[in-house]
Amino acid sequence: MWSAARDVIAASVREALKQAVADGALTLDELPEIPVDTPKEGAHGDLACPVALGLARAARMAPRKIAEAIVERLPEHDDIEKVEIAGPGFINFFLSDAWVRAALQGIVDGGDAFGTTDRHAGTTALVEFVSANPTGPLTLGHGRQGVIGDTVSRMLEAVGYTVTREYYFNDAGRQMVMLGESVRARYLEELDLPAEFPEDGYQGEYIRDIARELIAEHDRALVDVEDVTPFKDKAVQVIFAFIEATLERIGIRFDEYYNEHSLYDRGLIDDVVQVLRDGGYAYDKDGAVWFKSTAFGLSQDRPIIRSTAGREPTYRLPDMAYHREKLRRGFDRIIDIFGADHVDEYPDVLAGVRALGYETDSISVLIHQFVTLEQDGEAVKMSTRRANYLTVDELVDEVGEDAVRFFFIMRNMNSHLKFDVDLAKTASNENPVYYLQYAHARICSIYKQAAERGIAVGEDADLSLLREPAEAALIKKCAELPRVVEEATDAFEPHTIPHYLGDVATAFHQFYDRCRVLDPEDLPLTSARLLLASATRTVLANGLGLLGVRAPESM
Repeated sequence: MWSAARDVIAASVREALKQAVADGALTLDELPEIPVDTPKEGAHGDLACPVALGLARAARMAPRKIAEAIVERLPEHDDIEKVEIAGPGFINFFLSDAWVRAALQGIVDGGDAFGTTDRHAGTTALVEFVSANPTGPLTLGHGRQGVIGDTVSRMLEAVGYTVTREYYFNDAGRQMVMLGESVRARYLEELDLPAEFPEDGYQGEYIRDIARELIAEHDRALVDVEDVTPFKDKAVQVIFAFIEATLERIGIRFDEYYNEHSLYDRGLIDDVVQVLRDGGYAYDKDGAVWFKSTAFGLSQDRPIIRSTAGREPTYRLPDMAYHREKLRRGFDRIIDIFGADHVDEYPDVLAGVRALGYETDSISVLIHQFVTLEQDGEAVKMSTRRANYLTVDELVDEVGEDAVRFFFIMRNMNSHLKFDVDLAKTASNENPVYYLQYAHARICSIYKQAAERGIAVGEDADLSLLREPAEAALIKKCAELPRVVEEATDAFEPHTIPHYLGDVATAFHQFYDRCRVLDPEDLPLTSARLLLASATRTVLANGLGLLGVRAPESM
């Protein structure tokens, strides 16, 4: 719809430019690309073309004069009602009633699939997100990343990608040894035996809970076990089950879990080091192994093994091996979603992948900022139950899964997110997720009332009866969903979808306030307006579905 209208306008402007050159009204060596934008204000038309502003130098003519030459030669089209020149030379296009009726019918015909396209059908994408170490419950940062990753995955699927959601299961390295030592110390303490808790050990009651489970299973059989493996393995089992349950609560499921330890078991870590050495990109210095990242334009070289004696890799080394495996698996697109704490690491990892002989153009890295909670105008105190942070589970308990998902996605991921707990719990239009869900529920209520009154909604409704400005405005706004989804997906900006849905809900409420939907004295008009309400319900439900948020029938 909107994309078709854009194509019509671009083709018409191009044809007009050709004619103007042929007539001698313009002098151009070549025709430019024709941009067609959506104005921010409705008074400036439904679509606008600023091409005249960019041709002033080439045509040696004022932009407004160029715009006049174009408009004089525009071919007529049923989709265009009128054309105006504004300001220094913007060409504003107003869509016709015929286009509006066709747009509404397109939404009705599209149904649950409206807003989706097959533009990338046959293309595969791997989206890695969350990938939290199994050392404790999910933090709010992990929660935001999970919602961003799942929403991006849904958006990619909406434009035709076949998406694999992957969790990189980091169960190797020093932090896992520390986890095992922490559980072992608590195990001994629970048995009233002397224990030295590691200085950087994992705090929180959940560590004691794991220790108590070990006692229930093994009693005192592990007292003299020096190897931390049984303690670590139990902790990973319990904590990861807890993580999976938390993700399930907010509607996140993964297709693949990639085990970091497999990179060691298959010799891929050593292979990466050897390939880097063979290529002159790894060297020994100060007892460590370094990656020559400066060879790829980065500011300094980085260690990839802290000690050649202990052979303890830094995070960068297994991440290089993991990303090489991602590329070897043949995905067309690879999307990594990381927290801001990875901003210094990922350029080195991508440089390492290039040093291993692979192109990284197919890899997109999305970085999100952190989350803080506010309640009663103040920062929320951290949890005392599970160490020194509030968990996703606790937040879901407080505000519900829909609010958690919506609030985590409604701000640009590049912005720090202040999560207002009071607002998320408010059952009023001030709460943005409530506002959208209420609009959907209100439409369902209208349909219930229609059924109770015996008013049927016929798909053969006369759409020409929809002549009010509020009706046209709502149809045009609803028709934007495919464009919004495509643009948000191409730019990896999922936050634009909830903002768009807010505009749809506002347009619907304005329509509802100004136009009587159920009018038993005018059943043909009622039927047409019910069809418009149905189309709006479709757009709200489909948009909320992309966000993983429910579209309730009642509130």
